[in-house]
Amino acid sequence: MAEPEHLCPRDRTLPMSLDLLPSALLATILSRLDLRSLRFAAATCSSFRSAADHVLSFMPSFHFIEIAPTLDVLRPLMPPNPYLRSLKMDCRRLDDSAIRFLARASLHELCLHNCERLSGKLLSEIGSKCRDLRFLSLSSLAERRRLLILFSDLKELLRGCSALESLSLVFDISAFSHPEFAQVWAGASLKLTSLEIGYIPMTMLTELLESTVASRQPPHHVKPSIFPSLQKLCLSVDYITDELVTSISTGLVSLTHLDLQDSPIIEPATEMDLTNAGLPQINAHGKLKHLSLIRSQEFCFTYFRRVNDLGLLLMSDTCASLESICLGGFCRATDTGFRALLHSCSRLRKLRVSHGSQLTDLMFHDISATSLSLTHVSLRWCNLLTNLGITGLSSNTNLSVLDLRDCRKLGDDGLKALSSLSKLHILQLDSTDITDIGLSYLSSGTCPLISLSLRGCKRLTDKCISFIFGGTFGRFLQVLDLSRLPNLSDNGILSLAKSRVPILELRIRECPRIGDTSVMALASMQIEGGSYGSSLKVLDLFESGGITARAIQWFKKPYFPSLRWLGVTGCLNRDMVDALARSRPFLHVACLGEELGPGYRDVSAGWYRHEEDEMDEFEQWLLDGEDGIDDEDMLE
Repeated sequence: MAEPEHLCPRDRTLPMSLDLLPSALLATILSRLDLRSLRFAAATCSSFRSAADHVLSFMPSFHFIEIAPTLDVLRPLMPPNPYLRSLKMDCRRLDDSAIRFLARASLHELCLHNCERLSGKLLSEIGSKCRDLRFLSLSSLAERRRLLILFSDLKELLRGCSALESLSLVFDISAFSHPEFAQVWAGASLKLTSLEIGYIPMTMLTELLESTVASRQPPHHVKPSIFPSLQKLCLSVDYITDELVTSISTGLVSLTHLDLQDSPIIEPATEMDLTNAGLPQINAHGKLKHLSLIRSQEFCFTYFRRVNDLGLLLMSDTCASLESICLGGFCRATDTGFRALLHSCSRLRKLRVSHGSQLTDLMFHDISATSLSLTHVSLRWCNLLTNLGITGLSSNTNLSVLDLRDCRKLGDDGLKALSSLSKLHILQLDSTDITDIGLSYLSSGTCPLISLSLRGCKRLTDKCISFIFGGTFGRFLQVLDLSRLPNLSDNGILSLAKSRVPILELRIRECPRIGDTSVMALASMQIEGGSYGSSLKVLDLFESGGITARAIQWFKKPYFPSLRWLGVTGCLNRDMVDALARSRPFLHVACLGEELGPGYRDVSAGWYRHEEDEMDEFEQWLLDGEDGIDDEDMLE
């Protein structure tokens, strides 16, 4: 049969050339690609598609975090594969019918996020099938109503996965309350080095730790720890108490990382609280490198009322080896206590203090005389800090991450001091007193910022955009939060679009002067000849005053091909919003004001990388063979 005349010679020979290549060779080449790149290759021709399908049966890792797949999408992507070792997935759209695809006998690493539609059966299936599992992380398991989660499920998991080295159960495990709770944990993997539990009541935790304290028969005999190799422990409890920190510190002999957070429902009594007497008991074995003690105010306004400077002074004597300190809710501690920690912990690199209501500039006035080289600092809700303290802090020229949210006395002079930090990648300035002039100081400095948050800085205007993207750091910026700026208008977003910076995340929620014009400008924004709006992955427009239902049409293809998270106001035309969500099933449309995106990530560690590839072809492959909704029908 004659070849079609409309094909050029190269078009006629290319398929034949690829067909002549051995399938084993194509499969070997494609096996070097990650999943996303593999599917792009599969979309180019039938030979690559056949080879890619074969590769799926022996690829060692399958990571599907950016997109939450349905079971129909997942089924062809996960054929039987005895070589699969690592599986990471967003399970937001999966239920128990997908468990057989998730619990694979060959797995060494399993990380499943947003498992609210999956029941406790997932635990038992993992325990019975994944005998060689080394790393397990599950979040939000069975959070949907009427989903069963039983003690027997946990029992099967701990007994079956006897080689676990890291276990993260980021959900409420109070449903596992049972007389044999501690006994089951006593049989957990002896290789466990890291344990994280989303929430565990004190009664269950006390029972769990009982086997690490001295036994009465015979006298002075100490039972071996149920976690002899545990180095990292992260827990959320009802109350942090002296008894708790003492039991953990003395019983877990290998601990290097301790992270405790509590959320009291009522003001705790003395015997149910952390006091000055408990802090010196931390780090009994002298191995601790990271310490985090946070009192959350989720349920009531409270703090560690029984800890003052004396407690921090005593703790500084036993924790000199700390490299990271996070303290939240120590409102009675002053500069004296915090400075004792700074001057004692010569290896300190990361410092976080939240709700430090008595922390002042004096904490940093002589920090340049110490040997400290801080890289990560967070001082949120420290309302007595001023520009003078931040100037002192800026003597740490290795600062990479700086969080000064809700430091309401911080102004433009503080930004002038920060402008010379040549390694600063993340800067959060929410609700500070800065103006456009302060951003001009940053713009003329040497900060290579990747992430900048200016939420609630009410004195900023449209001029701030020209300073942000006209300076040094604007060329690298990938994450920008301009929410709750009453003076930011469409003109400012037009300036942003004209800058052609490949920004990945933009939040402009609750800005009364932002309207449809801003959406049009962002949709039309081209980056280095790419598709319209090609770089944005997160766009939050919730409660922006001028956004109307007409803006929804700008989110149809080909606009915003990389967009994964979109925040809009729920009172917009609901039919149009729902139709948009159906036509772009991998776009998460949020209408209730929830925060968008994957959450805080340390971009200095390389989490963010600009990816020039667009996602449209990937989506098209995933949806191949399914009936889509026509964009024009959606907008009728």
